[in-house]
Amino acid sequence: MRLIPAALAQKEPTIALINIVFLMLIFFMIAGTLAVPLDTDLTLIEAQDLEGREPPDALVVHADGRLTLRGKVLPDAAAYVAALNRADRAALRIVPDRNLPARDLVKLGNTLRGAGAERVLIVTKRALQ
Repeated sequence: MRLIPAALAQKEPTIALINIVFLMLIFFMIAGTLAVPLDTDLTLIEAQDLEGREPPDALVVHADGRLTLRGKVLPDAAAYVAALNRADRAALRIVPDRNLPARDLVKLGNTLRGAGAERVLIVTKRALQ
């Protein structure tokens, strides 16, 4: 009867694990390079200097509380909603000035909802940083 030393009996299969990890690494390196690279003479456009504009159907709220639509000053929010047809009342978009107090923005939203707007969406600038 032959006895196996305790060190050999408790040996972990680390070589097999290293081989598996190495094969996975090679696989992902190859799979990651399958995308066709862009042409070297291609120059992509830059959007950082573009001037942002409100959507044409959005109600613009200035810092002093003035309401404008397509550059024209409106008397009040309720008259604006009353002039819209039912389909246009489904989702009204408003573009508030950054310096407009939050309580005035909430008050305007409540006025629009009370005048018949089903949803009031606030259009904001998204930071891409």
